[in-house]
Amino acid sequence: MIIKRFTKEWPLHLLLLPGIAFAIVFSYVPMAGIAIAFEKFIPTRGIFTSPWVGWKNFEYMIHYPDIKRIMYNTLYIALMKIICGLIVPITISILLNELRKAFFKRIVQTLIYLPHFLSWVLLGGILIDLMSPSSGIINQFLGFFGVKPIFFLGSNEWFPYTLVVSDIWKEFGFSTIVYLAALTGINPSLYEAAEIDGASRWKQTWHITLPGILPIVVLMATLSIGNILNAGFEQIFNLYSPAVFESGDIIDTFVYRMGFEQVQYGLATAVGLLKSVVSLILISISYTLAYRFAGYRIF
Repeated sequence: MIIKRFTKEWPLHLLLLPGIAFAIVFSYVPMAGIAIAFEKFIPTRGIFTSPWVGWKNFEYMIHYPDIKRIMYNTLYIALMKIICGLIVPITISILLNELRKAFFKRIVQTLIYLPHFLSWVLLGGILIDLMSPSSGIINQFLGFFGVKPIFFLGSNEWFPYTLVVSDIWKEFGFSTIVYLAALTGINPSLYEAAEIDGASRWKQTWHITLPGILPIVVLMATLSIGNILNAGFEQIFNLYSPAVFESGDIIDTFVYRMGFEQVQYGLATAVGLLKSVVSLILISISYTLAYRFAGYRIF
């Protein structure tokens, strides 16, 4: 029976081989590098012959002067992105759902969806020009109202909020699609009955629309827990500078600087390993919560 089934499905198994090979070569083989977290890694000696130091890299990480600030920045920026990443797409999807002109609705959907396909390398250059304190169009616009130029990308006060706003602008169009799909699953007869009873559009939204998409909101919120330590390396790396390390330096950028710039491979690997372990725990918790409260299952 097994042989007969295999002979029937062997083309499908053959199609899986490139993906399996890719995962093994780029995901599993590099895991041998975890040993660097427990070594005083010397590139010329390699992973297997570098001196073994045990937990010293982790001890050094815990007592590193800036580690508390880096953890705080990571959690603060990531939490703001998660919360705003739920509120903005839900609001926009409800507003789009109220549009009666299908052509205009499609145009708006396309426009807000396009930034998702742009890389942060490109957007970083655009935002640097737009937010320049001297010639940026945003500060020029604010100048018409008597507002002094704001150094969005060079001020520790403004930089975290600049990250959150620009990230939401880039990604909320993609998330909106999920909630628009959820809105189509609401029974139209509920709105018809509410209109007959004299309910306003606001009451229909509050008592029908929001409860109708609540399971999807709970699902997206619980799944986002796994990203609590991912504050967005690509975005921050392309926008930050030493002037805003105090408010913008996160775990990923710290690992990059320690590993590639200061050649402290052991410390960088230890921090990255700790983040991976915590992320694995949070992802497991998020999937458990998603299954319990939203009925979500991977298989």
